[in-house]
Amino acid sequence: MAHVVSRKLSNSFEGALAGGGDPATSPLYVFGPFLKLIVVAGVAQITFGASVWLVVLTIAMVSAMYRLVMRWVTDGSGGSGLTEEEFGGWAVKINAGITFIEYTLTFLVSMAALVTFIADRLPILNEPILLGLNGRVIVAILLSVMTGWLVNLGPKVAARAFGPATGAVLALLWLMNIATIWKIGLHLPSIHLKAFIEPYLHFTLAGYSRILAVMTGIEVFANLVAAYEGTPEERSRKAFGSLLIIMGTTSATMLITGPAIFKLSDPTNEHVSVFTQTMDKLLPDPLPYLGTLVGIAVLLSASAASAQGLQNLALGLKDRHYIPPILGRRNKYDVADMPVWIEVAIASFCFLFLGTSEETYLSIYAAGVFILLSMTGWAATKRLRRELRQSHTWDHWLTLMGTIVAAFLTSLATVIIFAERFTEGAWTYFLFVPLLYVIFTYFRNRLGPPSPLQERLGELEEALWGVGTPLVPDLGVGTILTQLPKPTWPPLPKPGEGWRGEPMRPQHLLVPLDGTEYSERVLPVVNLMAERTHAKVTLVSVLVPHHIPVIGGLEKERRAPSKEERLAYLRQIAQRIQHARDVDTLVESGPVAETLDTVARRIHADQMIISTHGRRGWRRLLSSSTASHILHITHIPVLIMPPGAERHVQNPSFLRVLVPLDGSENAEHVLPYVRGLKGLFDVDIILLYVPEVPRPEGYGAIADVVEHLRRIAVTEGQQYLERIAEVLREEGLNARPLVLGYDPARTILRVSQEEDIDVVMSTTRGRGALERVLLGSVAEQLAAEARSLLFLLPVRGKRQKEGNPHEH
Repeated sequence: MAHVVSRKLSNSFEGALAGGGDPATSPLYVFGPFLKLIVVAGVAQITFGASVWLVVLTIAMVSAMYRLVMRWVTDGSGGSGLTEEEFGGWAVKINAGITFIEYTLTFLVSMAALVTFIADRLPILNEPILLGLNGRVIVAILLSVMTGWLVNLGPKVAARAFGPATGAVLALLWLMNIATIWKIGLHLPSIHLKAFIEPYLHFTLAGYSRILAVMTGIEVFANLVAAYEGTPEERSRKAFGSLLIIMGTTSATMLITGPAIFKLSDPTNEHVSVFTQTMDKLLPDPLPYLGTLVGIAVLLSASAASAQGLQNLALGLKDRHYIPPILGRRNKYDVADMPVWIEVAIASFCFLFLGTSEETYLSIYAAGVFILLSMTGWAATKRLRRELRQSHTWDHWLTLMGTIVAAFLTSLATVIIFAERFTEGAWTYFLFVPLLYVIFTYFRNRLGPPSPLQERLGELEEALWGVGTPLVPDLGVGTILTQLPKPTWPPLPKPGEGWRGEPMRPQHLLVPLDGTEYSERVLPVVNLMAERTHAKVTLVSVLVPHHIPVIGGLEKERRAPSKEERLAYLRQIAQRIQHARDVDTLVESGPVAETLDTVARRIHADQMIISTHGRRGWRRLLSSSTASHILHITHIPVLIMPPGAERHVQNPSFLRVLVPLDGSENAEHVLPYVRGLKGLFDVDIILLYVPEVPRPEGYGAIADVVEHLRRIAVTEGQQYLERIAEVLREEGLNARPLVLGYDPARTILRVSQEEDIDVVMSTTRGRGALERVLLGSVAEQLAAEARSLLFLLPVRGKRQKEGNPHEH
């Protein structure tokens, strides 16, 4: 959950303020559901102490386990210890799925607890206010939208808005502890042995499962190790000190203030939380009201931190090809805003239909926390067993035994949570984790494995997954750079193979017309192509019902022409085609795109020329743009005249050609068509490579690492393009390489305008309508905005399977 910093953390207290926001908030809301259960059941006197001490023991064991993780992983990539390299892709997908759920639940629980704190002071929010909606629901949705908006303004804005809250809540918790001792004395929870036998055991474990949410966010300190000054050992020690400050405060609050909350509050009071009731009785005015403001601020901070974590999670998964690129697209503030709005939408839906009680979401919340903690425990155990093979010392054996105990304890806690709260929501993990796993697998298979550079970027983003803080680790650049992989590109085909075979030139042009002037904009281009290539031209018109969109996406209420009328129209147009070897006319009926593809196969056409409105995204999906549909099902190259290419209507030319390449064999399939322009036009060719590394500015403290990755990409891309340009020059074509930009579509459009490009020649792949929206398509963005002609070559079948799936 990234915020930008300009310096490293100097001590453990700074780290506690940086990373403790999420775990420090937990005592504010865990006591309510816990006490309501055991007080209503009449077993509180027996089970209260046992449940609390079990939680404190769990905190101690898990903290000790994370001491090992901090000692091993000092570059800021601590987390769960489950890496794709060591455990396989399944680990990343399961870890990412649970992490996504946890971030969303962190947002839900924090926002719900926040609304509870507000309603404690404004009871009117418990009544319907607008359109029958409870005031708490309205406030929760409005604050969710506000938080999402602030987070999407970038980490600096979020840090200023939410940063100081952690220090305030630590002060509040210790103030409550001191006030408790001052007012009622120090009375630690007592343990009754009857709590561990029936009928009390069930309530002991159920209470234990309800307050285990105090463990949320503990993994953040493993991710913060690299943010401290000093040697790896010093950084590890400081990070563990930060963890002790936060979890020590949480444990002390459980043991000192917990009994006071039990004694002074009424958990059956539906209108005021037990923590607020206790504040009102322990603290003098106006401190309880200041405490409420602190609670509101820190819970807003926790909500914002979860949204920022989701941003980083999306960036990491996008770089590693587990989600569609659109979900990791950065806005002008260099953050991925779409995941945050998805989280806000999910939260708003839940508040509308499930309510704003934090208890509703705590069971699912705690279950996910302990799935991740148990995964960390067994990952640590595996690491220790590997170390033990190299050093058979008592220290290693004792550490291994302690870690196994911690792993069993967290796994047991996971089982208890699922057993006790399965019907209360924990069951959803059996639905959502497999669903997310399938989604991640689908997009990884669809997009293919990432390049080494993307893989490394994804690893760096994953290092920030658990950082729910106003600071982000300043990863040791010098250390990381020595581990960076160099990108590898598919070798260029040898002479006489692949794209260096026969140049491709059109012999039969298929030109769809629908009777509108807009579709006829392509005729000057058709004339020019026919003049230079002496190709045959077939003019085709497809009759469709009047309610079906025609070429270019225009919908018109009109009488459908007869076949004879349309044939007469095509014959009239044929007289304007002056230089073709032959001109045929065809009128067919049926779905436009499918019919055109069928005709192209039947008459052996080898190029289609169309005019398009270039609609894309949801607008294109809803309008069912025929031109877009053609682009995604046809098997032959398509020369498109976008709406912005007006100059080609009167004066078409093919003198300046832009060829985007990405190092993949798929993209290179357009090169035979580029070579086919020799002798037809006196062309200048620009080979463009857009480095896949994004702007370093968006990565804050790891910007230096990203900049290094970019330098690698630029160097390799320049060498790659120069090899192709050299081959083209040997064949007598004027070609030069150009490496620049960050976003492929934006860069292609920019270069097209600056270099006065006549035609962009690239490859594309066919996809279904919804999948095109999710995955995005550079080709469709160009069709919407380009001012030049577009030559797009579909890459299908064997070529698509063999090639790298990076797409232009």
